[in-house]
Amino acid sequence: MPHPPRRHVLHEANLHQLQDDRPNTPVLPWAATEGHGYHLPHGTDVIEATALGEASVRKANEQGAKCLLLPTVPFGNDNMQLDQVATITMRSSTQQAVLRDVAESLVRQGFDRMVVLNFHGGNEFKQMIRDIMLDLPIFIMQIMGYMVADWSAHVTVRDGDHASEFETSLMLHLTPQWVDMSVAADGAYAKNTYESFGTPGVWFPRDWAALTESTGTGDPRQASAANGQKIFNLLVDAVAPILRDLSRASPGEFPFIVPRAR
Repeated sequence: MPHPPRRHVLHEANLHQLQDDRPNTPVLPWAATEGHGYHLPHGTDVIEATALGEASVRKANEQGAKCLLLPTVPFGNDNMQLDQVATITMRSSTQQAVLRDVAESLVRQGFDRMVVLNFHGGNEFKQMIRDIMLDLPIFIMQIMGYMVADWSAHVTVRDGDHASEFETSLMLHLTPQWVDMSVAADGAYAKNTYESFGTPGVWFPRDWAALTESTGTGDPRQASAANGQKIFNLLVDAVAPILRDLSRASPGEFPFIVPRAR
């Protein structure tokens, strides 16, 4: 259904709307463009990040916040997945340059806070945020959108983390027309040769071609739109109050400390 421009979505909002009710908390969804099994679109992370951002910002604003959803960055760090077809990677140095330019643009227009809403496991912004806040008077919060709520009760198969039952259920809820379950594989993937490599606190990059044939990890075949809606609602209910409270916060209310200009 067509709808009028939504003032909380920058891609749609016009200048009159933004000046009439000026936002104070920009939210930047960040995703990736990559293979997601045989059955999900390459834009899965973009769809998930955008949908979560739109719903969470809307709900936060209904509770008195002044958040604004920025356009989603569609490219993530996919350096280990370039054996696929048209997977696009963005180096961390490029991501930092993009994030800094966005932050500096906002600072020059009077913003003192922003949120990076991430929905791709290969992205990590902590170090970038620290470096940017060293130079710019802005507070930046990172939210890992898929980690903010316990959705495990709504999946049958908890093993795996990519194009799995979790993501497939979400996509069956958000864009079922782009999900082709007739070609969904079982999501089988290589396990660590040594059990010690799975110790909490241990991390290493995974060579995706050696990890999985289908690009998926975790069996998606028990996914359902009904469970996807439940998972999505859990995520929105977790993200919205974070955005609401950051929008309400005054500088000095910890942890909202705006760095001094340098």
